[in-house]
Amino acid sequence: MSASFRKVLIANRGEIAVRVIRACREERLSSVAVYSDADRRSPHALLADEAVEIGPAPAGESYLNVDRLLAAAGRTGAEAIHPGYGFLAENAAFARAVESAGRVFIGPPADAIEAMGDKTRARERMVAAGVPVVPGSEPLANAEEARAAAKDIGLPVMLKAAAGGGGKGMHVVRDAAELDAALERATREAEGAFGDGRVYLERFLEEPRHIELQVLADADRTVHLGERECSIQRRHQKLIEEAPSAVVDEALRARMGEVAVRAAEAVDYRGAGTVEFLVEGDAFYFLEMNTRIQVEHPVTEAITGVDLVREQLRIAGGLPALGGAEPPAPRGHAIECRISAEDPARGFLPSTGTILGLDVPTGPGVRWDGGIRAGFDVGLHYDPLLGKLVVHAADRARAIDRMRLALEELRIDGVATTQPYHLAVMADADFRASDLSIRYVEEHPELLAEEPPELLGAAFEIAALLESTSGSAATAPSERPATRRSSELSAWVRAERDG
Repeated sequence: MSASFRKVLIANRGEIAVRVIRACREERLSSVAVYSDADRRSPHALLADEAVEIGPAPAGESYLNVDRLLAAAGRTGAEAIHPGYGFLAENAAFARAVESAGRVFIGPPADAIEAMGDKTRARERMVAAGVPVVPGSEPLANAEEARAAAKDIGLPVMLKAAAGGGGKGMHVVRDAAELDAALERATREAEGAFGDGRVYLERFLEEPRHIELQVLADADRTVHLGERECSIQRRHQKLIEEAPSAVVDEALRARMGEVAVRAAEAVDYRGAGTVEFLVEGDAFYFLEMNTRIQVEHPVTEAITGVDLVREQLRIAGGLPALGGAEPPAPRGHAIECRISAEDPARGFLPSTGTILGLDVPTGPGVRWDGGIRAGFDVGLHYDPLLGKLVVHAADRARAIDRMRLALEELRIDGVATTQPYHLAVMADADFRASDLSIRYVEEHPELLAEEPPELLGAAFEIAALLESTSGSAATAPSERPATRRSSELSAWVRAERDG
């Protein structure tokens, strides 16, 4: 590691803060965690070498408070700051503030963040760089411009916020009569989410796949480490990711990789980043670039053996990406399930409470990146992501089977989670055949049933095993106590309760 910094402050929380702390340990760097009042006893605050309280639970008074973050860095002598993802990770003003304070921002230059953060400016840069983009408009000044642009592009179209992503301000319009109301709604949402109400139109692709390319860039070169399939998403929020994509062959990977590298070089990128595309057949279109580490980075790590967070640290310290070596060839297949405190049987409504029990699966090819522990309180102040379950196997079919087993072993008691939904997806014939698009969730409403059949089967099998070892009889479904809905529990916990 370069001598440019020896101590890193992680301006984030949860599983990504834990992940960065572990990467710092491997690089023999000291770590500083920051925490709000609500996170005083959180795993990331307990794991770091030092921990500093930065304010009350609301993110605006803690994790989004630049002055308090910089003060914590000054107080602890942290020479570098890692933003993780979310919060201030893609905030160019924060990157500049870190650099102005004489510290290293572990991420791309502020200008690159700014260039890719404004979606319309990013489109302009990509067109200039020869990167294919979905046909679209400039930011719209009024409803009249929106109607003219929609007529030129052709329906259906999607309204999108110019200043951000994550599904905020995004609305599909299929009927011209709906455009004015949708524009007003999208503008209001964009203003509330990003403080910038500008929106623009893009042609809406009916059933594309969402595929992204991981890039690494140092001062001398930019490389890519292959693609991730991210098509299973709800309201533009990803639920399951895998690498590689089942529909990307070597020729398409080479074409997409070349374009991803060109996109990164167009903004003088440095560090780890992701170029996202919508793909239909052999055609692909630039969607956006995420100028940070991605939530789903572990699947790329699994198939390449590259520690992407360590690469971030090393590049920020002045070292070459991959130590100057060529990117390794991918091996096997990896899948990640985002385990969130949301109830899929109730439209993925957030679930709050205390984690009463936590047991995570282990074994060959199984990884858990988590930010919770037993006794941890899950509230509404932050993103509901609890952890990420990742598996790696020789091929996709084996990876799916391994994920099903790992999900059945996972135990999170105390709050409803997305675990039952992930189990249902792993058993679905279309998923197993990789018959996917970004409309997968809405096209498979049966997977949101309160009791996924395979989950019930797993529960009854374990209940039978408990019966044979304890001598107690399992309770029939009609006799179950109605203390909690069974979809809130893992198979293990339900079996213990019902047995």
